[in-house]
Amino acid sequence: MSYHTENIRNVALAGHAGAGKTTLFEALLHAGGVIQTPGSVERGTTQSDCDAQEKARGHSIDSCIAGIDHGDCHINLIDTAGYADFRGGTLSAFTAVETVAIVVNAANGIEHGTRRMMERARERGLARLLVINKIDTEGVDLSELVDALREAFGSECLPINLPADNATRVLDCFFHRDGATDFSSLAQAHQQILDQVVEINESTMGDYLDKGEDALTPQQLHDAFEQCLREGHLVPICFVSARTGAGSHELLDVFDRLLPNPLEANPPPFRNSQNMQIAVDASPASHVIADVFKVINDPFVGKLGVFRVWQGTVHRDSQLYIDDNRKSFKVGHLFRLNGRNHVEIDQAVSGDIAAVAKVEDLHFDAVLHDSHDEDSIHLEPLHFPQPMFGLALQPKHKGQEQKLSQALTRLTEEDPCFRMEHHKELNETVIRGLSDLHLKIVLERMKDRYGVEVVTHPPRIAYRETIAGSAEGHHRHKKQTGGAGQFGEVFLRVDPLERGAGFEFVDGIKGGVIPGQFLPAIEKGVRQALETGAVAGYPLQDLRVTVYDGKYHPVDSKEVAFVSAGKKAFLDAINKAHPIVLEPIMDVEVSIPEDHVGDVTGGLASKRARIMGTDTKRGGERVIKAQAPLAELTDYPTELKAMTGGQGRYSLDLSHYEPVPPLVQRQLSEAWKPKLDED
Repeated sequence: MSYHTENIRNVALAGHAGAGKTTLFEALLHAGGVIQTPGSVERGTTQSDCDAQEKARGHSIDSCIAGIDHGDCHINLIDTAGYADFRGGTLSAFTAVETVAIVVNAANGIEHGTRRMMERARERGLARLLVINKIDTEGVDLSELVDALREAFGSECLPINLPADNATRVLDCFFHRDGATDFSSLAQAHQQILDQVVEINESTMGDYLDKGEDALTPQQLHDAFEQCLREGHLVPICFVSARTGAGSHELLDVFDRLLPNPLEANPPPFRNSQNMQIAVDASPASHVIADVFKVINDPFVGKLGVFRVWQGTVHRDSQLYIDDNRKSFKVGHLFRLNGRNHVEIDQAVSGDIAAVAKVEDLHFDAVLHDSHDEDSIHLEPLHFPQPMFGLALQPKHKGQEQKLSQALTRLTEEDPCFRMEHHKELNETVIRGLSDLHLKIVLERMKDRYGVEVVTHPPRIAYRETIAGSAEGHHRHKKQTGGAGQFGEVFLRVDPLERGAGFEFVDGIKGGVIPGQFLPAIEKGVRQALETGAVAGYPLQDLRVTVYDGKYHPVDSKEVAFVSAGKKAFLDAINKAHPIVLEPIMDVEVSIPEDHVGDVTGGLASKRARIMGTDTKRGGERVIKAQAPLAELTDYPTELKAMTGGQGRYSLDLSHYEPVPPLVQRQLSEAWKPKLDED
């Protein structure tokens, strides 16, 4: 079935874990006639949570897409994960929709995830809807919850329907004003939301004041309502019980009659190569512009790129380019996603969501287009939480290094908050995610999907070494083995440089005591020693080496002799120049609810951190800025989660290097000496 752009609605269900998003997803699919019976999270029978890990844990890990035909409207509904550990897929879905429906657990009220998703949707310029779920929970005060939502998110939050008959059904209060409700009154709620809507549009406001409400046409009401959503002037509150289905049909009616379609929403933030925002035309007849917001490596279908069409129409068998690639690919198979099922379609018009299979060059955030006029454009990137939790790993069984690399590459393609790094100087492969649970899921998938088991351990800290003073060093390399010998003698001086200056090699030779042809060999020897360190085995930095004297032999002097002489003269000087170990100091930003400030600042202080200041953000969130040694932060994700009940998050950026405390340097040096003796 094909659809017109104006008949499409794209909605993401988001919110805190346990709000009932997946159960609501099932209830809406059932209300829309997509499935005969709603699935159960507990029994692992939902359309959304079809991954083995999701079924085993009873919660969503990945986002899931399904389509619902309701009236004349086609609704692309995306169920997203509530746990902050899997926020990458949730935020990715925000790039494909016009509206985010934030689901609130009536029993738990406003939770951390509620605040975060409201703020993220607002930052992206998306229409927002608050959906209060579990309204039939015994003992909940829904009137009090509405007041709390308005206090937290503003007076623009207003009910658009109300529960009735002890939360067994829900009554619309935008188009209707008569009926008995469980709290407030339909007439009062109707008047509140009508006043809020009509004041945004001068023409509608004039007609309303002059002729009254009955003179307003349904189209006027829709246009004014949509403008309110787009400008953040209104955040409708809806009520539903996903368990019983109460309010599900009414919620679909809201999606159909009142939410913005792709032609009405705020324009997507596309930018050109000069980073200037450009307009896209949502017309189906224009050039194709689509953005890949999800990648799935399906064992049966292959690599699947899920994209939102922002402009034009994608046809099966059409030719598309990826980003600024000069070579096009053919859309051999075009799919619509319905939960675990992939339905082949002929076309996807502007505003629709579809998928293409078996295109290896596809990647997250790739722009698909059919004209080189759009080679340089890209969608403004989302600000994803930084993956801070790290594990170093290696294959459990020898010979699986290549298989491990391929598995990590595939998993990285699917998750914008999962990173893989290879630290050459430490000879370590490190994976990073948002939490220990995030990485645990990744490792389980690596084993189940790709048959790769690994051994893990905490990543090593990338310490550095430098010198605190100046010194001179000397070495004479002399070797005689019967024939031509080896000879080279080097005098050099080392001086400290400012932090971050790196390494300088200076030729201070006068009078040709060492021919210029041997200077590169001396530098080579020095650089070899730079890599191995002098105190604890870490690379040396921030110093200058000046070669100022030496001797050579016209027959026996060779490059290998000056490599050895340079290296040992350098180590001689370093050991006299008060070598010290440097540790990475990180800029730390911790975002937490206000009532956890004392615990978090105290915890940071115990980690040799310097508190640089605090800021207050919208919604009562506090941001603590500090600097702390990376070595003290290895277990910080777990500690922060325990201190804040999972409501805290943090980011790290390298600031600079500082000398470690003497005790730490002694421990690092002693740990290195046995290895040095073995060498």
